[in-house]
Amino acid sequence: MKKIVILTIFMATALFSEELRVKSKSFNADQKKGISIFEGTVNVIKGNDELNASRVTIYTDAEQKPIKYIAEGNASFSVLTEEKALYVGKAQKVVYIPEVKEYYFYQSVHLKQINERKEIIGDEVVLKTIEGKAYANSVKDEPVVMIFDMPEEKEKKKKSNKEK
Repeated sequence: MKKIVILTIFMATALFSEELRVKSKSFNADQKKGISIFEGTVNVIKGNDELNASRVTIYTDAEQKPIKYIAEGNASFSVLTEEKALYVGKAQKVVYIPEVKEYYFYQSVHLKQINERKEIIGDEVVLKTIEGKAYANSVKDEPVVMIFDMPEEKEKKKKSNKEK
């Protein structure tokens, strides 16, 4: 029964987009409820995106098409947006909604945009991969931290060092 559910999830995903590959130490599914739970060093790869966590729950619709992913426990990830911006990071909880291609990151979030050398540190961060936008909120009076690489400052420093 479990193999049928996994096969159905993979086939449904292949019809709508890239292959979905999930590796874990254990797997449990309830086809009627549309819930598949993967536990123990879970690795999820779909296209250019990768998600790792202690536990990943995949919710599917009546046609077994994934409609929501929830990763919990020391999650790490790599996400490529439609505009080819590469984000990597970590969080305690990640929610992905495939229909709108949006990621929601919660608790101890550290999100880095590799191409632009930008970082967001906070407790709630939203990444909209179609629009290429990110949003962050603070929780418990903790500030959101945004770090930018300032190329013009580096150029000024290089010029002043050459003049000396």
